[in-house]
Amino acid sequence: MKKTVKESRKQRQSIPGYQRYTFQDFNTEFPDDEACLRFVAEQRWPDCRTMCEKCKKERKHYPVTGRKAFACDHCGNHIYPMAGTIFEKSTTRLRTWFHAMYLMGSTRCGISAKQIQRDTGVTYKTAWRMFKQIRTLMSEDIRLEGSSVEMDESVFGGRQKGQHGRKSTGNKSIVVGIAERKSGKGRVLAMVANDATRATLHGIAQERILPASTVYTDDYNAYHGLAAKGYNHRRINHSAGIYVMGNIHTQTIEGFWSLVKRGIGGVYHSVSKKYLQSYLDEYAFRYNRREAGQPMFVSLLEQVADKAN
Repeated sequence: MKKTVKESRKQRQSIPGYQRYTFQDFNTEFPDDEACLRFVAEQRWPDCRTMCEKCKKERKHYPVTGRKAFACDHCGNHIYPMAGTIFEKSTTRLRTWFHAMYLMGSTRCGISAKQIQRDTGVTYKTAWRMFKQIRTLMSEDIRLEGSSVEMDESVFGGRQKGQHGRKSTGNKSIVVGIAERKSGKGRVLAMVANDATRATLHGIAQERILPASTVYTDDYNAYHGLAAKGYNHRRINHSAGIYVMGNIHTQTIEGFWSLVKRGIGGVYHSVSKKYLQSYLDEYAFRYNRREAGQPMFVSLLEQVADKAN
């Protein structure tokens, strides 16, 4: 009897080194479009059981030969696993999509659309479209739950003028990041901001950080007043050349900035304001799953069902 995707993965998860997930593993699990379609169906509807619109009951559904559909085992009504996903209405083979996702999930620093074109054999236009669509899976709307977080702002797009480089002009972009310390889940989030004013930074803090948390920042004036918002505010005086004082520092979020800037500079070289948020989402997605214990590719695939309409 043919194993389901879930049974096959459960068997592989018991093998030491599973999190490496080689290209041979990919070829074994997803040899053709049918296997990829079955995976999407099982992710959206466990055991391929879901409500049949015609029967008005939960029914088992089976793949329809030659079509991208599953049929109800009672009345034959069709459901379409790709509907509402990033694959909907795409004429590109589903396995090619999975291959592109594997490539994007197999690197720590990111991969260019040109590399996807070379490795999958599609046109650059198709590679760029897949590239953009897959990135939407990495966007997460989270609120940090750790009791201790670090908050900092950075600049992308070149050098800045002025003290601490707070003002942004031309193609330069202000980005605000918040990182949980390991007392929480160790997650990070980053977002493009219009500016780094007090109103903006305080608004982001209140939206993304739980009340009564300890917030570590540098000595930038715009962070003043966080204590009045109900946070336990701790600051490190960077302007005096002090970067660590006991547990008061912002090295976690600054390490993330370094990771992102090295990746963008080494792989993409430059990123426009229009697409910067999607790149930040990608790096945050990877960072937040660095200790997940499963391949990044698998984490990415799981997002398909979560993001389906």
